Amino acid sequence: MPKAKPLTKEQIVAAQSQTLSNMAAARWLNCSYQHYKKWAKLYKDEETGKTLFEKQLNPSGKGIPKFLRSSGKEPALLDIIEGRINAASFSPEKIKYRLVSEGYLLEECSNCGFHERRVLDYKIPLLLHFRDGNKKNYRKENIEFLCYNCYYLTIGDVFDNKQIEGIEDHKPVSKSNVDWELDDYTKQRLKELGLGDDEEDDGLDIVAYL
Repeated sequence: MPKAKPLTKEQIVAAQSQTLSNMAAARWLNCSYQHYKKWAKLYKDEETGKTLFEKQLNPSGKGIPKFLRSSGKEPALLDIIEGRINAASFSPEKIKYRLVSEGYLLEECSNCGFHERRVLDYKIPLLLHFRDGNKKNYRKENIEFLCYNCYYLTIGDVFDNKQIEGIEDHKPVSKSNVDWELDDYTKQRLKELGLGDDEEDDGLDIVAYL
């Protein structure tokens, strides 16, 4: 396994300027939280005298949407993954988000590693696949992300015949029929990159699907 690369002070400062917490800064730098923490504690902010890690501490979650924080009402994800709590009582979209944000699944295809994002809304074309076919079984060994291509090649069709006919009928697509609304997770990711806006929306979709 390749050794993680050092993080420079400039990289950490840039990440912090685009995010609201240390955890978000680590995600922005595409590294583990522990690796980020190690280097953020080495550098000091000249104005405050605090380490960059201390400067970015945000225990109250100020400015971060509530669904991105642990509210105390959500069960430990480990209880869902290990089957102690029935997943049917919770939003699949929120569970998918937590699987990524809490480090249980990488936001990439488990088969080919595809993780490129669509520029339009920053989504990755991934589908959450349940190996045993039971969509309520979130045990770690039963779930994986697959890109559309790998899902099609190894599992089955991504679209049904009616959807394919709609795609291939050569009729012009009406702008009014296209939903470009962004979900809260996507807005937060765009905001972390300095590309988002402050419009409100519902939903927690972290993967693209039709």
